[in-house]
Amino acid sequence: MVSIADVARAADVSTSTVSYVLSGKRPISKETADRVHRAIRELQYRPHAGARALASSRTSVIGLVIPLRPGQNVPVVMEFVAAVVARARTFDHDVLLLTQDEGVDGLHRVAASALTDALIVMDVQAEDPRLSALRSLDLPAVLIGVPDRPSGLSAIDLDFAEAGAMAIDHLGELGHRVVGFVGQPPEVFERGTSYVPRLLSGVRAAADRVGVSLALEPCPSTFDGLRRCVERLLEQQPGTTALLVHNESVLPFLATVLREHGRRIPKDLATVAICPDDMATTHAVSFTNIAIPAHELGTAAVDMVMRRLDGDAPAETRLLAPVLTERESTAPARPSSRSRTRAAR
Repeated sequence: MVSIADVARAADVSTSTVSYVLSGKRPISKETADRVHRAIRELQYRPHAGARALASSRTSVIGLVIPLRPGQNVPVVMEFVAAVVARARTFDHDVLLLTQDEGVDGLHRVAASALTDALIVMDVQAEDPRLSALRSLDLPAVLIGVPDRPSGLSAIDLDFAEAGAMAIDHLGELGHRVVGFVGQPPEVFERGTSYVPRLLSGVRAAADRVGVSLALEPCPSTFDGLRRCVERLLEQQPGTTALLVHNESVLPFLATVLREHGRRIPKDLATVAICPDDMATTHAVSFTNIAIPAHELGTAAVDMVMRRLDGDAPAETRLLAPVLTERESTAPARPSSRSRTRAAR
């Protein structure tokens, strides 16, 4: 194993000089620092993590809080995790996954343990009890999700209000005026997860503007849950011609459930899904979707927390613009039988 002494010999400097180059605690000439870095690269030296932490007062670890709670889609959560881990490595940081749902107590425990340099927190609620704790901790933090009052904290998310409006506008342009909304599981609504009210505000505002009649139902992430959800939507609005689906877990069952009601996608029910792109294209029907940009959000969250860690960035809220991709699941609304009769006359 290569040691710091090996690097010092290869660079023709003292071991203390190598240590100062790595820690930045003392100014070292550019020529000497370049020799040390060249020797580090050639020897593929990796500083001992514990020694590096003592020298720099940093752990080179980011804590990622992902409490796995009922109603969450684990594959989507893992897309965020993969993005955060990959981006953190470009800053020579590792990621500590904090999965226990300990809330405020868990945040204080992590801060007291000095295990991490910073925190990225997912599954943010509109009124999140963890926010006051995050503001009081001496740890930079970034939220993936935007609460109602993010003041003093950095937050990033998809612009869900605009995403909801974009979906309704797309269906409205195709002539659909009766739309059913297949929502997240009831637990997500009950927790007040922040993206739900933001999405619904955009959906409702666009429906009022376009003149769309809207029925909304939370949907458990099971075949039977979807079956009951669709039954309720069609009972409320028998003339429904389009669906907006914000529940990735039920997309594989959707075509089968709709066939039970004599409906086909997109001939009888145009469908827009809000989901990651890869989850829109792996079914018998390729869904028109507004992407959940997990990679972009996870990457940007790391960039934001690193800037805060370096002390050169104020708190900020960023909303990524939604992108709608048209595929097989949307088509123009068909004229009703009454309209066809009138046209024949």
